[in-house]
Amino acid sequence: MPGSGGGRDVVEPATGAVLGRIGLASLDDLAVAAETAAEAQRSWASTSHVRRAAVLRRAAQLWGEHADEISWWNVREVGAVPAVARFGLHVAEQECHEAAALPSHPHGQLLASEEPRLSMARRVPAGVVGVISPFNMPIILGIRSVAPALALGNAVILKPDLRTTVTGGVVMARIFEEAGLPPGVLQLLPGGADVGEAMVTHPLVRVISFTGSTGAGRRVGELAGRHLKRTHLELGGNSALVVLDDADVDEAANLAAFGSFFHQGQICMTTGRHLVHERLYDDFVERLAAKAAALRVGDPARAEVALGPVIDAGQRDKIHGLVTASVDAGARVAAGGEFEELFYSATVLSEVTPAAPAFTGEIFGPVAPVARFSDAEEAIRLATASEYGLSLGIVTRDVMRGLALADRVPTGIVHINDQTVSDEATSPFGGVAASGTGSRFGGAAANIEAFTETRWVTMRAEPPAYPF
Repeated sequence: MPGSGGGRDVVEPATGAVLGRIGLASLDDLAVAAETAAEAQRSWASTSHVRRAAVLRRAAQLWGEHADEISWWNVREVGAVPAVARFGLHVAEQECHEAAALPSHPHGQLLASEEPRLSMARRVPAGVVGVISPFNMPIILGIRSVAPALALGNAVILKPDLRTTVTGGVVMARIFEEAGLPPGVLQLLPGGADVGEAMVTHPLVRVISFTGSTGAGRRVGELAGRHLKRTHLELGGNSALVVLDDADVDEAANLAAFGSFFHQGQICMTTGRHLVHERLYDDFVERLAAKAAALRVGDPARAEVALGPVIDAGQRDKIHGLVTASVDAGARVAAGGEFEELFYSATVLSEVTPAAPAFTGEIFGPVAPVARFSDAEEAIRLATASEYGLSLGIVTRDVMRGLALADRVPTGIVHINDQTVSDEATSPFGGVAASGTGSRFGGAAANIEAFTETRWVTMRAEPPAYPF
């Protein structure tokens, strides 16, 4: 049904062109969606595991069958270069395949009991799951909650970012509709912050899966906590890449460029700080700056480029503000530092210290701040000088040395001899501290924990006799 909250243009960030128009949801729409989802969920949960798995398998196939159309929207609406768009489709397909195995996964265990009874812990669907997804990777960051939640017998209300509602919402709804998901089990609710807050507090929505900024995540967690709701928060990051003194500089610079500039740096796992041993520092900055200067920036729908536009003017201005403030704090622009409209050039900042805003904050743009260290202890101090704890990369010829260093840096993800950006449907994903509430996505164990409740069940052959 159309939303009753008015409408909104779908705008292409690269050109400002209007690609279409979507209806907006109101608070009344949320109430209807929650009631409808709760009703549909009861029937869906009782559907056989074979049927639920078949829907998820068919959804996986449909991502490939509609790849050209979906990629078009990902490039035009999100500003993704084609390689990023293809990556999103690959992950979506894999998430659905992995989710298809969940309905037949063991959902409980037998427990010891001192009574003459059968005692067990069962995993049962949570009910209605609210999913709030962001603009930057709208397919990946929506499907990784939607697919397992549906597979495990829940209904889902999906609220995508309004800037990428088609890619992050309409596409997903159509995929599952065509895959045979019963009506009402997946509800699409494009709305503003008021609709999101109402979803978090609605009594029929029992679990919230939120991906977005740390500030917004704190608000979601606070609201959910008041209503005693389980909340899974995957938030911001300022991930470090540590280049130890035995690393190959060319290899390290190649990792660093991808880690900071992939998808215009608009990824929570983006390499936000490059910590380089002083022996390699100057060569590293020179090589990384050369790579940045060679990366072409432009409209990914009309030219072969490495970087497309950032999502909007507000994000561009935030990026540039952090760059200029860091220069004022003593950093040097080794490459980039410029923009035209929403196209921000790949930027390298050298001589960065912990006093620089680009060192401490999440930039969410194509900027690589580079700081130097003299020994492992200083590298650990710099790597931990952040409120975030999402991903960590370490480059070294001695992997055991790298692992020992990683053990001293609180983080949810570690990649030795790789940069910080990676995602697989089979692997646990999540951060600690200001980056979120731990690994609640990826892999059967994390998904079952995230989207089911544990119920204790006992059975006896005969009722016991009690003293009164």
